[in-house]
Amino acid sequence: MEFIVEKIGMSRTVSVPSVPVTLLKVLDTKVCEIAENGKAIVAFANGKKFNKAIEGQQKKYNLSKEFNRFATISVANTEAGDLDVSGLSDANVLKSTFKTKGRGFAGGMKRWNFAGGPKSHGSRFHRAVGSIGNCEWPGRVQPGQKMPGHYGNTNVSVKNDIVSFDAETGILVVKGSVAGPNGALGKVKVAK
Repeated sequence: MEFIVEKIGMSRTVSVPSVPVTLLKVLDTKVCEIAENGKAIVAFANGKKFNKAIEGQQKKYNLSKEFNRFATISVANTEAGDLDVSGLSDANVLKSTFKTKGRGFAGGMKRWNFAGGPKSHGSRFHRAVGSIGNCEWPGRVQPGQKMPGHYGNTNVSVKNDIVSFDAETGILVVKGSVAGPNGALGKVKVAK
């Protein structure tokens, strides 16, 4: 079973020892259509995005205006309607998938934690990557070489233990951290 969630932020438990936790809000989700393979098309509310394609989907599935985003996830439901979240009450472990913060084009020191060169005495080698090639053979840069480039904005999945789940408010408390900024949307999947 999968669920669409929004990351609220991090906190900690008031216990000895204190445990770092991440708060996730399970979004109000409607199951629109169920396929044969157990996957389902679901709709959830997210911002004010609206166009004719979304309007057509809302008319097709008889949805109200606030349900303006659609996704395909595996669900416990057998028919269309509200998403069944009862599986989260019994679950122990979740697999959380979020996009990391995008950092744009980054240099080798930021992206790969390179040490850099000496900071003084006219070395003229401070934050540069340095030598990247070989000698005469093979005479090219090897594939997979750590270099400057696009950093972040990738999907990252982690397993987290569930600390608690409040079905009324939809707040899910998991042990440890998940990727992404506060307010990021992601998927959680019941692992056990």
